[in-house]
Amino acid sequence: MAKSPEVKLAVFGRAGVGKSALVVRFLTKRFIWEYDPTLESTYRHQANIDDEVVSMEILDTAGQEDLLQKEGHMRWGDGFILVYDITDRGSFEEVAPLRSLLEEVKRPKHAPLVLVGNKADLEHARQVPTEEGERLAADMACAFYECSACADHVGTGGGVAEAFYELCREVRRRRAMQGKTRRRSSTTHVKQAINKMLTKISS
Repeated sequence: MAKSPEVKLAVFGRAGVGKSALVVRFLTKRFIWEYDPTLESTYRHQANIDDEVVSMEILDTAGQEDLLQKEGHMRWGDGFILVYDITDRGSFEEVAPLRSLLEEVKRPKHAPLVLVGNKADLEHARQVPTEEGERLAADMACAFYECSACADHVGTGGGVAEAFYELCREVRRRRAMQGKTRRRSSTTHVKQAINKMLTKISS
């Protein structure tokens, strides 16, 4: 039996945007009202995505890390969920710098991303229009979801679980593309070596 693919996902965003609540909602389908926003946790989870069992390791970052910790988490991860709170414009404005740091750490590769606007159930307190989230996601060339860890039926794009599943799909797509590139590269090297041998023989 083939071993299931393993994917390391890290969840980033300002403290208080609901990262832990999103992760727990995804893992347990429940909402937690109280948690310590300063704690960092790692979870293991398996899910069937597109008829394939995928093993995930999910890092719920504290949101208060120093630069070195952030960079370490970024090096660790294969894919990243960047979360903001639709009722907190400041949390939205922190996403672009976070993504820039991620690109710097992962260069020359482009890291697989998903952008999530959380707390979509608090429409009356919204500070970030959906269209702004969509534009930012388009700029970052990633999928965008508005959802609610509290009320998972609220939002766009299929809820909390779909955001995690889409990120896993994107990680797997990137791996497949890199595998094809490596195979093409090795084939080219073999052809070059054969051509050199033939040149020597003919001369």
